[in-house]
Amino acid sequence: MTGDRDKARHRATIHDVAAVAGVSRGTVSRALNGGRNVSPGSLEAVRRAVRTTGYVANSAARSLVTQRAHSVAFVLTEPQQRLFEDPNFSVLLQGCTQALAEHDVPLLLMTAGSDVERERTSRFIAAGHVGGVLLVSSHTGNPLLEDLRHTGIPVVACGKPLGHEGRIAYAAADDRAGARRLVEHLRERGRRRIATITGPPDTPGGVERLAGYRDVVGAGAAASLVEHGDYSRAGGEAAMARLLAREPDLDAVFVASDLMAAGALDVLHDAGRRVPRDVAVGGFDDSVTARSTRPALTTVRQPFERITREMVRLLLDLTAGHPPAAAILPTELVVRDST
Repeated sequence: MTGDRDKARHRATIHDVAAVAGVSRGTVSRALNGGRNVSPGSLEAVRRAVRTTGYVANSAARSLVTQRAHSVAFVLTEPQQRLFEDPNFSVLLQGCTQALAEHDVPLLLMTAGSDVERERTSRFIAAGHVGGVLLVSSHTGNPLLEDLRHTGIPVVACGKPLGHEGRIAYAAADDRAGARRLVEHLRERGRRRIATITGPPDTPGGVERLAGYRDVVGAGAAASLVEHGDYSRAGGEAAMARLLAREPDLDAVFVASDLMAAGALDVLHDAGRRVPRDVAVGGFDDSVTARSTRPALTTVRQPFERITREMVRLLLDLTAGHPPAAAILPTELVVRDST
């Protein structure tokens, strides 16, 4: 009786399986999620350890038999409030949920915007609770990427995983080409002092959209016309205020997200600058925000539905044993009243 209670209090973990099998925790995770990159000897050792330790209670152990992903984690590497503030994240979440539902695979939402959340997320995924990860809003240097790679669980990123291209599958809009087309549009409208509010420089959108801007204005464009933002409305307001203080004669601004562009419009209005007569404004995403601003925002449309479908396709390919691949999708310029 006492032994049963002790056993109930100590449910076997992935660490126990690894110790009994004489392999690493990452090898156990890979074995529990289809056996990709696991030698036959190690796979058999893990199977024996699962039976010995009683780890069969964990749903991941059943994938040893089914060889199919039992659920997928949608991991957002941003603070929780950003999920509700930025409309793009809810669109991506909905699209991934619908695409996975067609394959009868449930989706689990997780946020990893702090060190504590990141460590909790890494432990949960490494323990084999999910068969794949859809990673949204990755930042350069975030250790979560390495943590996920070491688990051996299939991972697909939304946007280019900077520093991990070729090692992590991803689906992305062609950020650079989209930014280039919008800035060309501003030039075609006769604008010459074109500023930009970028995304964070450690994100693919921040890097690629700034590169597209520089493709048009030139690599040697005045540094005073470039201001960094954080993809939030408040960040767009602060960046626009700094630009106006430095460059009061600017006549256009390309903003790397619609949400930041909405903040920039507020600042321009408060400063008495008429849009687009005095200053033309362009955004990026074509989110619901772009259609609700006054004036309505000229922007670059990201093909979110196609991106989410490609993310799921790439993930299913990985679970089938295919190597990591990338899908880069074209964007579309949407001209409205702000330019």
